[in-house]
Amino acid sequence: MSRPRGTVPENDLLSVDRDALRPLAERMRPRTLDEMVGQRRLLAPRSALRRAVESGRVHSMILWGPPGCGKTTLALLLAKYAHADFRAISAVLSGLPEVRQVLAEAAQRFAQGQRTVLFVDEVHRFNKTQQDAFLPHIERGTIVFVGATTENPSFELNSALLSRCRVHVMEAVSPDDIQQSLKQALADEERGLGGRGLRVADESLAQIARAADGDVRRGLTLLEIAAELAEGEDGEITTATLAQVLADRTRRFDKGGEQFYDQISALHKSVRSSNPDAAVYWLARMLDGGCDPHYLARRLTRMAVEDIGLADPRAQQMAIEAWDTYDRLGSPEGDLALAQLAIYLASTAKSNAAYNAYNAARRDVREYGTQDVPLHLRNAPTRLMKQLGYSKGYQYDHDSEGGIALDQTGFPDAMGERVYYEPVERGLEVKLKEKLDRLRAAREKARGDAGVSGDET
Repeated sequence: MSRPRGTVPENDLLSVDRDALRPLAERMRPRTLDEMVGQRRLLAPRSALRRAVESGRVHSMILWGPPGCGKTTLALLLAKYAHADFRAISAVLSGLPEVRQVLAEAAQRFAQGQRTVLFVDEVHRFNKTQQDAFLPHIERGTIVFVGATTENPSFELNSALLSRCRVHVMEAVSPDDIQQSLKQALADEERGLGGRGLRVADESLAQIARAADGDVRRGLTLLEIAAELAEGEDGEITTATLAQVLADRTRRFDKGGEQFYDQISALHKSVRSSNPDAAVYWLARMLDGGCDPHYLARRLTRMAVEDIGLADPRAQQMAIEAWDTYDRLGSPEGDLALAQLAIYLASTAKSNAAYNAYNAARRDVREYGTQDVPLHLRNAPTRLMKQLGYSKGYQYDHDSEGGIALDQTGFPDAMGERVYYEPVERGLEVKLKEKLDRLRAAREKARGDAGVSGDET
């Protein structure tokens, strides 16, 4: 009986090269430190880490860096150079029972004189109890612990684990380095795409490298997809092929991680520095990454209050209107309202005088506690209250000369007069400062004439 066309005999399946089934990014994983791309600072020829790895004297460490920068590869190389057994677990997929099993196996190998490099991917996803499970094994040397994280270890890892590991910061790989990695994959006939007759222009490789956004693995994956499409088009990776491969690509953005807070910080500080070009860039970056526009509208409104304040009261109203416009239009039309707001906030006069005044008042509230309201400022709706002196001595400002009762205090007796709000000489606050300076001087003189004393800060 003949077998159906297109099927492969079962024994032939066993002879299929398993390496060919692995993704290009996995096949091209560097086998030596010299093959690694990027990380020139960390792995420079005379750097401390490189000398430690090459000598086999590896230490427990945390590798902190963005996706695709080489954390897993470096962990594999640590084990290779140290002639140690390599074990890898993922904090996303593994629980405490699996961790304990891996540690028990490492202890057995240690008793036989064999070291274990334990690589824990996404280590920040382990809770405190799970992180603590590694501590005695790191101390005894049972394992060389290598944790990989995309999040700031200071926030995500407990201090006990950090104290036993050295943190190495890894950087996103540059487009030039990624392009070099793509060329290596195209030339390598053993592990890469060499020998397939693929043709691709340098500019197309540069385009793939830029689209990889600092992630070597992503760049190689895009190249592999492009190569598969090109094999049906006479082996040339054309601009049309790239258009299909690179459509709808996304940039790196973590909606809840450090990268998110770094970018909102950059937006806020660009507004504060009166740099509208930088402000609209960071706004576009966050919108492009999928940040909730309502969050951005809220933060921009805060900037209007905190950093612009009374130097330009229109800014707060514009912020509310831009927020309302986004609610009415949604994306992408409403995005323009947020961009317009960011540009205006960055361009207009700045003042944090009201912000500072409020914080100073809050400090006095905490320091002086619950102070009684002075009698002359109290309301007196009943006869008893009037008999007790409520509202006695209050001067109705509209009946005073100039519309202000200058010798009347507004503070509790124990505090005396205070100065919280100090306008800056920018925007509308220039006029507010001129008025308040005259008014405060007149009040001080009036209190002096009336023999009123009090602290003023």
